[in-house]
Amino acid sequence: MFVLLKEGISEAQLKEVVDSAEAAGAAEVCVTKTGTRPMLRVRGGSSQQQTRFERLPGVERVLQTDGPWVLAGRTFQPENSIVHVGRAAFGSQRVEIVGGPCAVESLDQLREVAESVARSGARVLRGGAFKPRTSPYAFQGLGERGLELLRTVADEFGLAVVTEVMAPEQAELVARYADMLQIGSRSVQNFPLLEAAARTGKPVMLKRGMMSEIDELLASAEYILLRGNAQVVLCERGLRGFDRQTRNVLDVVAVPLLKLLTHLPVIVDPSHATGRSELVIPAALAAVAAGADGLLVEVHEHPEAALSDGRQALNAAEFADLIAKAAAVATAVSRSA
Repeated sequence: MFVLLKEGISEAQLKEVVDSAEAAGAAEVCVTKTGTRPMLRVRGGSSQQQTRFERLPGVERVLQTDGPWVLAGRTFQPENSIVHVGRAAFGSQRVEIVGGPCAVESLDQLREVAESVARSGARVLRGGAFKPRTSPYAFQGLGERGLELLRTVADEFGLAVVTEVMAPEQAELVARYADMLQIGSRSVQNFPLLEAAARTGKPVMLKRGMMSEIDELLASAEYILLRGNAQVVLCERGLRGFDRQTRNVLDVVAVPLLKLLTHLPVIVDPSHATGRSELVIPAALAAVAAGADGLLVEVHEHPEAALSDGRQALNAAEFADLIAKAAAVATAVSRSA
């Protein structure tokens, strides 16, 4: 049972609701938030309890549900959420474009990319300091040194930082440097990591798993929302398919579907979805046309020399071309970029 409380509820009214649930023998009572609204999650509530709750001052409405995701849905919050990351606002009228290298390699490399990203009009810099790689012999990232470089360079060019966190024990460290934490596709159901990321209070970008259903993605978002962190951005990054011509299969239909189901912003990663730089721009434009709130794009000044995923990275000129074309498509669908 979920009890949606009114905005501006007093401490005395909140205590009355909690006390009422505990007096009725509820198995578990948890206060959290959905957007700006406080909410009570009650496990073991009865229909009789529901009637009692509905009569209390400070209660807006009560919902009985057994679904795996409620806070992520539009039942409690029909209006779209906007997640602020630095100067960027995911879920607003503007289609936010995040650019940067797959991995932070050096100060010079990162500064060169960040300068081109900022010049093109993007407001968030991406870059991996901790890299989950299929092969243990592949470049694993610079760790905390990479985080330091991200923060330094981003501040130099007025950009926010999003970077991946791979383990619960890394969450606080990454949060010290980043404006937004990224949960990668391999970690989408690492529930202790989701909870640790939520506790930092930083916005979280949650990537869909390469084999995840929409319900599973939303259930993972629920873990973060349930811990009181409403700043979640969902990222469609392609599903694993059988055709080796592309790295993954971009599920464009997932974008409008998610927009129907959830109030959370939805962005698309065309770089991982295609795995080929020449396909990134067409896939990105399709995503914007489908209603995506943003794009996550890999950029490298010298893709042929990149230590990670150079095949799918755009160079500075290509990224600027993407920005211009995305703006045109965004205008056509009553957005801006």
